[in-house]
Amino acid sequence: MSDEQLQAWIEHVSLRDFGKSFRHKARYNSRLKSTGGRYLLRSHDIEINPKQLEQNGLEEVERIIKHELCHYHLHLEGKGYKHRDADFRQLLQAVGGARYCKSLPDAARTRQMPYRYRLVCVQCGQAYMRKRKVDVRKYVCGRCHGKLKMLLMTEQVEN
Repeated sequence: MSDEQLQAWIEHVSLRDFGKSFRHKARYNSRLKSTGGRYLLRSHDIEINPKQLEQNGLEEVERIIKHELCHYHLHLEGKGYKHRDADFRQLLQAVGGARYCKSLPDAARTRQMPYRYRLVCVQCGQAYMRKRKVDVRKYVCGRCHGKLKMLLMTEQVEN
């Protein structure tokens, strides 16, 4: 489905379910990883994750479109457009939009990445596993307050 077809689809859903026209741009954004879509506050455009269409089908994407249109119409009307606002929750329930989108297998895999770094104390040998790089100058061993040495998981500890 092209961006033009998505634009027409969103315009149709907006008129049918909200009784209001969608007057801005709609497009697919393949860089979205963990979300089904997003409403851009400054430009009022809507972006949809194309992987949701591939993996979850038309019905799920239509629920995502309704969710983003709730943000869109409420924001333009000056009402509560955020997830926690009562206006948003009531409108979302009234039109049958998705509160949360179905998760994608790719997004779940990236959240569960294995440990990449191993911090080792030079004094007592205590090891700490980390997913993100840490500045070892700012931290010391929790056991003996010794200096830490950072190793990639592929490297071995030097004894």
